Amino acid sequence: MKSKEHMIPFLGLVAAIAIAGHAHAQQEQVVKIGHSGPLSGPNAFAGKDNENGVRLAIEELNAKKIAVGGKTLKFELVSEDDQCDAKSGVSVAQKFVDDGIKYVMGPYCSGVAIPASRIYAEGGTMVSTVGTNPKVTQGGYKNLYRIIASDNQIGSSMAVYAAKVLKVTKVGVIDDRTAFGQGLAEEFTKEAKKQGLTIVGQEFTTDKAVDFTAILTNMKAKAPEAIFFGGYAPQAAPMARQMKQLAVPGKLLGGDTVCSPATGKLGGDAVNDLVFCAQGGSILEKAQSGPAFKAKFKKRFNADADAYAASYYDQVLFIGESMQKANSIDPDKVGAELYKTTYKGVAATYSYDDKGNMKQAPITVFTFKNAAPVPLASY
Repeated sequence: MKSKEHMIPFLGLVAAIAIAGHAHAQQEQVVKIGHSGPLSGPNAFAGKDNENGVRLAIEELNAKKIAVGGKTLKFELVSEDDQCDAKSGVSVAQKFVDDGIKYVMGPYCSGVAIPASRIYAEGGTMVSTVGTNPKVTQGGYKNLYRIIASDNQIGSSMAVYAAKVLKVTKVGVIDDRTAFGQGLAEEFTKEAKKQGLTIVGQEFTTDKAVDFTAILTNMKAKAPEAIFFGGYAPQAAPMARQMKQLAVPGKLLGGDTVCSPATGKLGGDAVNDLVFCAQGGSILEKAQSGPAFKAKFKKRFNADADAYAASYYDQVLFIGESMQKANSIDPDKVGAELYKTTYKGVAATYSYDDKGNMKQAPITVFTFKNAAPVPLASY
């Protein structure tokens, strides 16, 4: 058995290692970034894509080793499934607030973002959402940012495109009764009337439906030259197929959620040259750092970036840069930086008005070729 004298240097070494480890831990500050989105159900493809955009940005921030207040920030992702459901989304918001998470990316769905934003505001959490319904930013909550164009811009731009580029005069409107779909359809209708278009019929469905035969038969009788659908890809795809089967005339128009590759995967050849949609953001292929981002994303996740991966990625990097400038991880101080700074990202140049809306939100119109979204023009 070793004598106590021999043990003393060994114990001293253990203590020194423990102190060094403790000192390192003290020099590191963990910042948790929450992500709230649909990770199950029909919109899971979008939730996963958004989550990956956040993850990629977090990995890059960690590689940069940003220091705030003498400590290196270590960012960690905490992702929760809100199922695009208001009740689940509010539960996720409460969980994040209870866990002291001060930065949340999401929700994806407006119907979740509207009720959850109050919980986040009361908990002092900064929220960066792609919820496009105008009501998302009308609650008067600070540190709430919409990181893409709103329905006002997306819906109205599609109406202008229908009138000026597609040269249609008669349109039908269908919405899925969600906060998102209804809001988008209202904005389209408002602008369509201003553009002198005639709304020949309005129909309603749900965000769970897959059979649209009855409402499309009603529409067909009114001979629209285009039908605008306020809703999501899992409904738009079968709707396009059924329009072909029933020989309903005209194009199927939609908003950002319809521009997803999922529309092509679910709809196949039926969507080609039939579906036209508008999405917030510029054409990634033509954006300065767009091709590099797409390649980086593909290499990291073995998947193509979908609609909003780049927007989520941009905003996380913008927040990281703002923490550095503010020399703080306090959401109020970081928020003050976001409001007064302009950030050139991959998908857009970000600067926010006092309600948290983007001052200059680019919009791109797409159609589908070979069952994949192809950008036509940015505005």
